Amino acid sequence: MRIGYGSDAHALAAGRRLVLGGVEVDFELGLEGHSDADVLTHAIIDALLGAAALGTIGEHFSDEDPRWLGASSLDLLALTTQQLAREGWRVENVDATITAQRPKLAPHLGSMAARLAGHLRVEPSRVSVKASSPEGLGALGRGEGMAAQAVVLLERQP
Repeated sequence: MRIGYGSDAHALAAGRRLVLGGVEVDFELGLEGHSDADVLTHAIIDALLGAAALGTIGEHFSDEDPRWLGASSLDLLALTTQQLAREGWRVENVDATITAQRPKLAPHLGSMAARLAGHLRVEPSRVSVKASSPEGLGALGRGEGMAAQAVVLLERQP
């Protein structure tokens, strides 16, 4: 078994959709980035790659590569899951937290977990998505961006 940790942060910007865990959240700002900037999915991808010692999200899906411009992070997650399977790994579980001052994310967490689980090829009960408020502290507390952290457990397939 292998444990992986991933984190990501993106600035909020006008004129962008807010996508978290593959779910579009109604909000006046979105996350700035080369792809859809889904900070939650990016943290999970980095945790998966780290657990399998396969590098980083930046190495696999560079923001300098035009193929990933505007890409769905769920598509990147599916590609990562396929690579893990080729390498002999199976996802056991994912535990992830989004840190954001607003909007309130609690109504969307179940949908995020379900969408992520489908692309990870696991049951939704194996994916936990939580949200935390920075309580007004720092750049995240001022609503300048969002961050996410993820921990994953991989098991070698027989």
